[in-house]
Amino acid sequence: QEQLAESGGGLVQPGESLRLSCVTPDRRLSTYVMGWFRQAPGKEREFVAAISWSMMSTNYADSVKGRFTISRRNGANTEIYLQMENLKSEDTAVYYCASGTGNIWMTQSDRWEYWGQGTQVTVAS
Repeated sequence: QEQLAESGGGLVQPGESLRLSCVTPDRRLSTYVMGWFRQAPGKEREFVAAISWSMMSTNYADSVKGRFTISRRNGANTEIYLQMENLKSEDTAVYYCASGTGNIWMTQSDRWEYWGQGTQVTVAS
C-alpha cells in the first residue's frame, strides 16, 4: 500500500482560498501521474485535476477550471498541491490525492492505483 498523505483541508467561507498538499516518500511515484479527486456526501468520487510526471501537462474538471491550480515537485519526496481559489459551497467534499501509471486524461477513479486517506474541505458562510 503506497503512502499518500494529504493535508491542508479546513473550513472556509465562500470566495476564500485553500491549498491542499499531498506527499509520498515513494520515489517511484515521481514518474507517475498524480491527481486530485473529491467526494461529496451521497455522491460518487469525481475527478478534479491531474498533472503529468514531467509537470508539462495538466487536466482539470470543467467545474474547477480557472479557479484551481495543480502543481507538483519531484524530489526526495513526491509532492503535489492543489491551490483552490474563489471556493464555492459546491466545492465542499473530501479531497483525495491519487497516483497512477496512466495519463492525465484518466477521469474515472478506478483507473488510478494509489490513494490517500482524504482531507475534508468545507465551504460555508
